[in-house]
Amino acid sequence: MLNIKENAEAITVEIKVQPRASRNQIVGEQDGLLKVKLTAPPVEGEANQALVNYLASVLDTPRRNIMLIKGETSRNKIISIKGMSRDTFLHKIGQ
Repeated sequence: MLNIKENAEAITVEIKVQPRASRNQIVGEQDGLLKVKLTAPPVEGEANQALVNYLASVLDTPRRNIMLIKGETSRNKIISIKGMSRDTFLHKIGQ
């Protein structure tokens, strides 16, 4: 079960990022975290930017609605997504 917290304005999701993958994709749930593979390398924030861009396209939401809260230099990250419910998020990522 994914670790997703929801309030009136946004949801927060814990994500495990695997950089330098062959393609960008959502792998699924791993230990309560959403596992996401990204082609970007983990240097100078490239993987973080790629994560925001990828999630924005998958979730069909503006990039400005997705914010990295914790884990800037870690593979485990917490992101906030404004204006989206838990159910909508799960539906859009196919969970």
